Amino acid sequence: MLFNILNGGREGLITALLCLPVILFSLSFHEAAHGYVAYKLGDPTARNLGRLTLNPMKHLDPFGALAMLLIGFGWAKPVPIVARNFKNPRWGMGISAIAGPVSNLILGVVGCVLFSAASAAWSLDIYMAQVLGQGTPIVKWCLLNLAYIFTYMNFALMAFNLIPIPPFDGSRFAYLLLPSKWYFKVMKYEQTLMIVIIVLFLALSRVGYNPVSFVAGGLMDLICNPLTELFMKLF
Repeated sequence: MLFNILNGGREGLITALLCLPVILFSLSFHEAAHGYVAYKLGDPTARNLGRLTLNPMKHLDPFGALAMLLIGFGWAKPVPIVARNFKNPRWGMGISAIAGPVSNLILGVVGCVLFSAASAAWSLDIYMAQVLGQGTPIVKWCLLNLAYIFTYMNFALMAFNLIPIPPFDGSRFAYLLLPSKWYFKVMKYEQTLMIVIIVLFLALSRVGYNPVSFVAGGLMDLICNPLTELFMKLF
């Protein structure tokens, strides 16, 4: 992802710089959502450790953030959750786990609204620039690109974390549907499965297919296209 961006010259460099605050905020929001929902369900561990915050320094995993920048999906330092603090540990773990992807889904939908509005305004700006013989300001281009990156990366984070295999959030939610003995047998291979999934995704990306990008791009098309048309009519 990063190499493709940087091949874009000055615009590519600006895009890479715009990615950084989006990555830090989105990963922090994701982890804070885990901790906040766990706290509401009875586990104060994350709150006691100061993890109910959007401060990226509390959540940053350098390798996960680098992966997000390089290949378009990544992870943060997991929020600690103690299952025995829940009244129903099985449901508490499942619901607090799914809170992360849901938080990114919400941010992605908000991003769609912003990106669609910016796209409609951008289209009108280009039209007016052609009529008046003027260029479009770089600031507007940056805002449009920022809205796109914000939307795409949050949908990508959601899709990546919904994989129903340990250690991803989707596996904790899948725990609600599986017999406990099956789930804990799979959990023994958590670290190995993580490496296998990342290598598989990298291999698929090399041949031009990235499942996370497919889902993120599909969601953007599904939501942004009708919204952009709506904003065009309103403007």
